[in-house]
Amino acid sequence: MQHHLIFEGAELAGKSWIISQVYDFLEAKYNKEKLVLDGCHWFNSDVGIFGTRHGKFCIERYVEMLEKLRINNVLFEKFHISDIIYNRMHRNKEINYAKIEKKLKTLNTKIILCKFKEDPALIKKRIYDRLNLYPHYERILQDPKWYIQQQKEYEKEIKKTKLPYLIIDSSELPGNQPQQILEWIGEK
Repeated sequence: MQHHLIFEGAELAGKSWIISQVYDFLEAKYNKEKLVLDGCHWFNSDVGIFGTRHGKFCIERYVEMLEKLRINNVLFEKFHISDIIYNRMHRNKEINYAKIEKKLKTLNTKIILCKFKEDPALIKKRIYDRLNLYPHYERILQDPKWYIQQQKEYEKEIKKTKLPYLIIDSSELPGNQPQQILEWIGEK
């Protein structure tokens, strides 16, 4: 059974850690060659393209890649919903991904939305942790209120999707979020 999963959520929601746990399970279970990590493919799609003129083009290419990898497990860290949110919040522009969603649906793609408590202290701690790992993040650092607003935009947008989705609480990490996801996709 292949899984095509998109992990969405505001910055600092803990997506990377959760994905790493889901990836580790799927990769180990479905690894075929034992020489390369071929049991699951993980694309960190948010590499400075969402909310830019390159976002839609790149997402279309990722969908082409997913079509080629359709018999494999594929995880995306942020995708079309993120491009919608970033365009809305940074450029005051609305992007339509109806055609992409239609393709994603035919590929049995599901979305996991990671959501944290709207607690400025939690966000400040995650900012501190992020800056220690990635000092360059300071160039795009926002006030905690901005991350809360971003999360509200994700909550609004997820209700519009035609894809199956699961909302998980990522306030406490590490936690049982990976197990929740694996159960939801029929792996536990």
